[in-house]
Amino acid sequence: MQITTKAIVLSSIKYGDTSLIVRAFTQSDGVKSYLLKGVLASKKAKIRPAYFLPLMQLEIVANHKNKGTLESIRDVKVAMPYQTLHTDVIKNSVVLFLAEMLGNGIQEQEQDESLFNYLKYALHWMDIHPLSPNFHILFLLNLTKYLGFYPDTSYQNSPFFDLLEGGFCKTPSLNPLIQSENLESFKKFLGMDFEALQTIQLTKSNRRELLKTVIQYFSLHVHGFREPKSLAVLNAVFT
Repeated sequence: MQITTKAIVLSSIKYGDTSLIVRAFTQSDGVKSYLLKGVLASKKAKIRPAYFLPLMQLEIVANHKNKGTLESIRDVKVAMPYQTLHTDVIKNSVVLFLAEMLGNGIQEQEQDESLFNYLKYALHWMDIHPLSPNFHILFLLNLTKYLGFYPDTSYQNSPFFDLLEGGFCKTPSLNPLIQSENLESFKKFLGMDFEALQTIQLTKSNRRELLKTVIQYFSLHVHGFREPKSLAVLNAVFT
């Protein structure tokens, strides 16, 4: 079935000498993978590799057979041109990290309009504003709302947060916990929107520890989650 849909690129990998396999989160059908035959072979081709940079927002005309095989793309255009995400070195490092986290975290193969709209909004916000060193942490915590494991904010005055249960607790369990200074950093982000990011002040060590905790939170709640390889680059950028 031919369909026209918006799509956000999660990853693209070279296949053979001339082709790409692109994985994207589509507005119409959730996560889809596409084989772009010969796209690397011709500079005059209508579909160019530059369309498939991480987190590009596209409008595609695709054939969806919905049989669990690689789909195909007939036409593509940029749906939301970015001003800075792929030209600013630091922002691009964050983009690579977030693309890897999204690729690991989003596994739905069905429409999710609210998640798609969140990603569209958040990426546009990041593109047009100066980058906060805490942006990616808030992005990921807000993402958990749409993936189904946003922290339960009841009992926030408790001294522990149970990562496996996803809630605050008064006494420690055997599960991984957030506590002490890391817990205070964690609580600053709960219920926050991007506009308020400038109010959060973290030391570099606090930020690194909190990000490590957020990634652990994902690993406990997303089946088959893999720690992003780009984490080391991101830590180097914000060191």
